[in-house]
Amino acid sequence: RIILTASGGPFLNFSPAQMKNITKEQAIKHPNWSMGAKISVDSATMMNKSLEVIEAYRLFPITKEQIEIVIHPESIIHGLVDYADGSTLAMLSLPDMKTPISYALAFPKRIAISHPKLDLAKISRLNFLAPNLKKFPALKLVQEVLAVDGNAPCIFNAANEIAVERFLKGEIAFDTIVKIVAKTLEKIPHQKITSLKDVAEFSNQAKNLAGDF
Repeated sequence: RIILTASGGPFLNFSPAQMKNITKEQAIKHPNWSMGAKISVDSATMMNKSLEVIEAYRLFPITKEQIEIVIHPESIIHGLVDYADGSTLAMLSLPDMKTPISYALAFPKRIAISHPKLDLAKISRLNFLAPNLKKFPALKLVQEVLAVDGNAPCIFNAANEIAVERFLKGEIAFDTIVKIVAKTLEKIPHQKITSLKDVAEFSNQAKNLAGDF
């Protein structure tokens, strides 16, 4: 099993009613990470974690049932892997994008980076809880996407790009983002992806539809 951790974003403790009146300024103010407006909104909707589920499903020889998401507000543990013998390995670091970026640039080697080191005694406590699927419907929607597969992940990603763009422009409400993605998935017939041309065509279809809802 692969366990992906999510901070829960800035609205982890918001009620469903509070999620209806979220502003752009609130959505891009992440409590732990500095990632830019688009990714910060994705974190607030949990769409970023949904996309990571798709990535994990594609990158590793596992089933969708072997991917789990857990809320970890401190953003210290970034992922865990369960093994058949009952042991679990965790990857820990401070929430700083320099670490994953440097790893991507130097893989499989590591780059020495000058930044504060992890101090577990200072952190003291790490917390975990199950995600609220009603408050973060993207996490439920991605399971449906993987069940269908084919062009669905492409549509899911492309529609989200446009929905987030529209939210940042003030055209739609925050709680409409995932609804637009779901509507776009319903409108485009499910088909297999056979080429990069297919990816581009389905992506464009999804973006056009997501711009009209």
